[in-house]
Amino acid sequence: MHTIKPTLIALLLALSIAPINAVAGDGFYAAASIGSASLDDDFDGLEINDDTTAYRLTAGWQANRYFALEVGYHNFGDFEQSFTIDGISGKAKLSADGYTLGVTGRYPLWSKVDLMGRAGAFFWDGEADINNVSQATPEDSNLFFGLGLSYDLSDSFAVTTDWTRYELQDTNSDVFSVGLQFRFGR
Repeated sequence: MHTIKPTLIALLLALSIAPINAVAGDGFYAAASIGSASLDDDFDGLEINDDTTAYRLTAGWQANRYFALEVGYHNFGDFEQSFTIDGISGKAKLSADGYTLGVTGRYPLWSKVDLMGRAGAFFWDGEADINNVSQATPEDSNLFFGLGLSYDLSDSFAVTTDWTRYELQDTNSDVFSVGLQFRFGR
């Protein structure tokens, strides 16, 4: 899978928010997070049970204290599993990445801590290899949803932690991540 091009597009999207903010005012933000994605499923008799390092880049507009619209890019990394069938060893690798479009709700718990909920659509593509030979290149759009916490370090910066479930056709991947959010114009 070619992740350099989508990563550059997501980064350029996040960086393009700054000039928009100069016209639109407060409410725009950019964020990045890193974490662990897990996959545990059976694919036609081949059990894949692996954790990877995943990352997410997002940009959004906080319409008010409680509601934001958000776009982003999410990369799961490579899920790998070694196997032996009839004495022959091999390695299966699954990977996926894609773009998100969703909403984020926030509810203040304390003066600097917010509870967050997020949901939306995930437009992704993937690749399945066995012994470095491509077996499938699925692509689809599915739902994602999650919960997390945000802690304000200052008016402009916040640290976030969250759990997000991404649906990938007939399987799910849970991602636990920690990130940093920058709010423009504050």
